[in-house]
Amino acid sequence: MGRQEQVAVSEVLDDGWVTMGSRVRDFELAFAERHRTDDAVAVSSCTAALHLILHALGIGPGDEVLVPSLTFVATANSVLYTGASPVFVDIESLAMPLMSLEDAAQKCSPRTKAVIVVHYAGCVAQRSAWREFASRRGLFLIGDAAHAVGLEDVATFGDAAAFSFYGNKNMTTAEGGMVVSTQTDLLERVRQMRSHGMTSGTFQRHQSGAPRYDVTMLGYNYRMDELRAAMGLVQLGRLTAWNERRRVLTARYAEVLAADCPTILVPSLQGCDSAHHIMPVVLPAEADRDRIIASMRSDGIQTSIHYPPVHDFSFYRSRLPDLRLPKTEEFSRRELTLPLHPGMDDGHVERVVAALAAAAQA
Repeated sequence: MGRQEQVAVSEVLDDGWVTMGSRVRDFELAFAERHRTDDAVAVSSCTAALHLILHALGIGPGDEVLVPSLTFVATANSVLYTGASPVFVDIESLAMPLMSLEDAAQKCSPRTKAVIVVHYAGCVAQRSAWREFASRRGLFLIGDAAHAVGLEDVATFGDAAAFSFYGNKNMTTAEGGMVVSTQTDLLERVRQMRSHGMTSGTFQRHQSGAPRYDVTMLGYNYRMDELRAAMGLVQLGRLTAWNERRRVLTARYAEVLAADCPTILVPSLQGCDSAHHIMPVVLPAEADRDRIIASMRSDGIQTSIHYPPVHDFSFYRSRLPDLRLPKTEEFSRRELTLPLHPGMDDGHVERVVAALAAAAQA
């Protein structure tokens, strides 16, 4: 965030229209153009985007949706919002922590209606394989693209894609999300559902002078406001350069880690089409991750974990007490996320790796 965002927000306040209006529409069209589609719908979060996509596709009670457990909990929660059931799928391996096609096939049932593929760390892999998987079984294919903003082809990965603009994403509006699809009818359903199912919004009624509207479907309050859209337009203009910087930093990480930390596994995500959202590594099996985190923190380096398995959270464990996903569980036990953002330089990368190497050897 910088001066340009401050000016953009101030202009909204000066104009006096802060609810969903012309800037939201400008942001939608600019985002769609950046991702090589005709249109998009801005919403309040990526969670809202996933919920609206599922609802617009008719997913509901009695249906099952395949999801990874290696994701943020919102991916699974959005399925429950519709009354459907998330079915958790294991990852391929520690080196390729993306949802396994083989395990997904085994988890399919006559009730399976859709699959949500999470582009973990910004990596889009096996595009054609997932399309064939879904097409052969008559399933809807949804992309959770929270990590993958800026990749041109990610918006057309499946029937629809959901993006996030949360504060730690590659571009941010503090909170916010976007639905992108090539299916015009799906986008129109999402557009109406995001605002209580009303046939027109406040801005449209203000412009036309016609105060009346109808409600023709169940809707939600999932709107984006003008302030966030104004920030989003500024951030979108910087996204290409920021993503390229992330790519360069990720490549440097791989080089330095291979030289200085040969026992630490770098997942083979670098070969994917990627937005390089996070920098995950896998510690040796015997490593004390908590001690390493504490040691690096004492050196002024923040780390994180992406992610605790969703099926291991108390809420989901009470629903699925016997579920085991051994590869996901092992990856999550050993994964550590290193700092990665466009403000870093090669020296920062080397400092992080040096601290990691020292902590791992202590």
